[in-house]
Amino acid sequence: MSMLTAIPNTASASGANTALSIMRLSNITAAWILGFLWVLPLLYMLWAAFHTGSDAIYFDLSAPWSLDNFRHAWEMAPFVRYLFNTFAMVTLLLSLQITVCTLAAFALARVEFRGRQWVFAFVLLQMMVMPEALITENYQMVARFNAIDTYWGIALPYVASAFGIFLLRQAFMQVPQELEDAARVEGLSRLGVLLKVYVPLAKPTYLAYALVSLSHHWNNFLWPLVITNTTDSRPITVGLALFGSPEVGVDWGVLSAGTLIAIAPLLAMFLLFQRQFMQSFMNAGLK
Repeated sequence: MSMLTAIPNTASASGANTALSIMRLSNITAAWILGFLWVLPLLYMLWAAFHTGSDAIYFDLSAPWSLDNFRHAWEMAPFVRYLFNTFAMVTLLLSLQITVCTLAAFALARVEFRGRQWVFAFVLLQMMVMPEALITENYQMVARFNAIDTYWGIALPYVASAFGIFLLRQAFMQVPQELEDAARVEGLSRLGVLLKVYVPLAKPTYLAYALVSLSHHWNNFLWPLVITNTTDSRPITVGLALFGSPEVGVDWGVLSAGTLIAIAPLLAMFLLFQRQFMQSFMNAGLK
């Protein structure tokens, strides 16, 4: 009798394992398909950047490879200046964001004051507002500060990042209260507790947020287009727009080469530090 009972149990376990294997295989296949579709535009850009003329459009494997597109793209725009402007802008903005978001997140996480929950609710509400909806008000605000066509003008509307405040607040909330109490016993001030206890423990969260901020503002186009007028402060995304202007026509090979120059720093950073990127996002999980 027991043998007859064991046979159905074994069969059901085998069927469950088979179903689980099929599901796992389906998930892996779907992930590879989505990954290929995601990287397909990048692959086309790489092909077009190294081929001139009609070879950039038609996938003729026998077509010769060339660096002429990069030379033409480099001569058409001051890429050195555009890259310097972009690097300076994102560095300035990230520094201001980390400072402001750290102080705001610590206050919302560990400082008791009246209306704290309401303030946090307004921070969450800001995350639901698209920046494009405030572009007129932001322009008027920057104009009052005489910061048009400057790095400060590009960075100012994004300094108080609601996403950064929310992310760091959640990280600070996970720090045990006992660590803060021990630091207070050692004689640290509130600012000292923040710098010596909370900030070091939230390093993965800082790295994760830095990656999101750098990639977003490196690729931001609309606001820098509105607020900049000259090459003195114009970032790479706005400078790249001249390749698609109707006056010069659209050369897909040159356009792809210019785009590759624009995203090369981000690609290099990701390829060099991809393991740290993944670990930072995993360690920055919200509870």
